[in-house]
Amino acid sequence: MRSFVCLLVCLVGSIASAQEVIVAPRRSVIVTAQDHAILLARRGALVHSSCGQVEGIGTGSTPDSARRNCCFFGKRVIVDEGVAYSPDTRRWYAVIRYR
Repeated sequence: MRSFVCLLVCLVGSIASAQEVIVAPRRSVIVTAQDHAILLARRGALVHSSCGQVEGIGTGSTPDSARRNCCFFGKRVIVDEGVAYSPDTRRWYAVIRYR
């Protein structure tokens, strides 16, 4: 009986530790440049999405200035772009993806 209890405790312990390894936080998937711009505006910070494309991000007091402040603006062909406003920071955030 004592060995059965020890076996049971070992099994429960290994199951619990296996669940800790399996459970992981999910990362949000950013599909479009507009989605990423909205996320930047919510966070109030400029962070690249590592989407696998050349991407420029910028901020400004107007939507046009945010676009012009993006990396590579005017130097590459635009594939996708998005602009969003953050009422918290009172700034516009732009994301442009290039070919």
